[in-house]
Amino acid sequence: MNYQPRPDDVSFLLDTVLGAPPRLRALPPFAEVDDALQAQVLDEAGKFVAEVIAPLNRTGDEVGCRFVDGQVVTPPGFREAYGAFVEGGWPALSAATEDGGQGLPAVLEAVLFEWLSAANHGLTMAPGLLHGAYECLRHHGSNEMKERYLSKIATGEWLATMCLTEAHAGSDLGQVRTRAVAQADGSYRVAGGKIFISGGEHDLTDNIIHLVLCRLPDAPAGPKGLSLVLVPKVLPDGSRNAVHCERIEEKMGLHGSSTCAMRFDDATGWLIGEPNRGLAAMFVMMNAARLHVALQGIGLLDAAWQKADAYAHERRQMRAPGPTPASRGGEAGDLVVEHPAIRRILDSQRAWIDGARVIAYRTAVQLDVARHDTDPKVRERAQRWCALITPVLKAACTQQAFQGASECLQVFGGHGYVREWGIEQVVRDSRVTMIYEGTNEIQAIDLLVRKVLADGGTGMSAVLIELRDELDASREIDADVQRRLAQLRYLTTTIAMAAHADAALPFEVADDYLRVVMLTLLAWAWARIEHAAPGDARWSAPAAAFRRWALPEFEMRLGIVKRACESVTAQTVA
Repeated sequence: MNYQPRPDDVSFLLDTVLGAPPRLRALPPFAEVDDALQAQVLDEAGKFVAEVIAPLNRTGDEVGCRFVDGQVVTPPGFREAYGAFVEGGWPALSAATEDGGQGLPAVLEAVLFEWLSAANHGLTMAPGLLHGAYECLRHHGSNEMKERYLSKIATGEWLATMCLTEAHAGSDLGQVRTRAVAQADGSYRVAGGKIFISGGEHDLTDNIIHLVLCRLPDAPAGPKGLSLVLVPKVLPDGSRNAVHCERIEEKMGLHGSSTCAMRFDDATGWLIGEPNRGLAAMFVMMNAARLHVALQGIGLLDAAWQKADAYAHERRQMRAPGPTPASRGGEAGDLVVEHPAIRRILDSQRAWIDGARVIAYRTAVQLDVARHDTDPKVRERAQRWCALITPVLKAACTQQAFQGASECLQVFGGHGYVREWGIEQVVRDSRVTMIYEGTNEIQAIDLLVRKVLADGGTGMSAVLIELRDELDASREIDADVQRRLAQLRYLTTTIAMAAHADAALPFEVADDYLRVVMLTLLAWAWARIEHAAPGDARWSAPAAAFRRWALPEFEMRLGIVKRACESVTAQTVA
């Protein structure tokens, strides 16, 4: 079964739950983006993903990318599908019109890439960094660089990579050794090796634009001495640059994506931004990538759920407890979906998918508000939301993608462990999302240590108050969410105080704190969904499953962090 996007569900969350269209139309660039245009884009995107991208998913996994004489050959059909992707204008959905883009809101691009990842994660890895590379060059590239490369990247005519990792330097970018030496003509010669480079070599486009994190000869040690250099596979004069793919990795999943070890032999490149300020330029790219990885998690979980739900509605096994199901008829067993244990799995994963969508789509809307709103205070609030919530989404959605896909595999029993049904591919493909673009542990530390505690919790408190004010205090469900928002605010203050006595404490409880934040956000999201669709069975079953089976984790994680803080306080007093 291939993945099938559901534009109606997404439109309900965007329009009715979040009220996104009028908020976006209030921004000058999107004044002409009405409901009809949004619906048309979503419908066409859904058709393209279902008809062109999804059917290649199994081939991508079973055939995979091949490394032949230093070149990467992508799986059958990938090159043609990517060509159709570019021809349809899909890579340029949110890029500025002056750069060849369509100038549409970021949330529509977010939905598109969620669906693409669900349908064919391997193929989607190829254009996955285009948006980040585009934003990086748009904000930090020279005028000459923009003129030469920006529209090519915006339209997807040329693909891009993000070359950070080295064999000895994984997450510790301060250890990067790749060197760049300035030349008399203003270019740089780049020498060194990078590993784990998604799409470092392929046959999808004629040129590949590598954004390489490196070090100038006189640079200070550590991360503050890193620069960012643009190194194209093909130089402006048409000659081949000294960029080589040494091998592609044999991976657990994502066989349709080439993960390359790259070598730069005094390759020619040009500096992006200022010397020794490479991380500032790179983080424009990384932050965009992290939201897209969160959307990968949501999409992959939806793909797993669709497979499990379809199987559960066809497979019969034993008798289900409780009243005799109407579907039994003369069959020997009841449908798997009628067994309570299976119903719990399916409804719980549906709760994560749709609740996380609300939060991710709100974040995508806030990205445009931060860029385009005419009120600087509104832009500041939107930027604060994105800074705090992006690491939460990246970590929580990718963890749930892997764990939830594994739960969905359980619905199949032994059939899930063999290739025939395709669910095991989702489990394998989803695992890497917890690692790349910053491991989930790093996301948690980034959230708590670098962002929440940096201002004593003031920013997080402001976000929680904003969510509180959007709820109806008279409704029982909303009142429960308000109580949890207040508990999270108090917990944040408690950690901030305890951290003065034990600097290691925030690092120890960061994962638990992030889970508390995510569960609070999900509770808020489901309160909004239920308010928008009272009594609708499509939403009421996952809403009930969230409160019964997922939300109790809130108290557990809250208790873990509180006990850790109390232990520090007790030791300080002693």
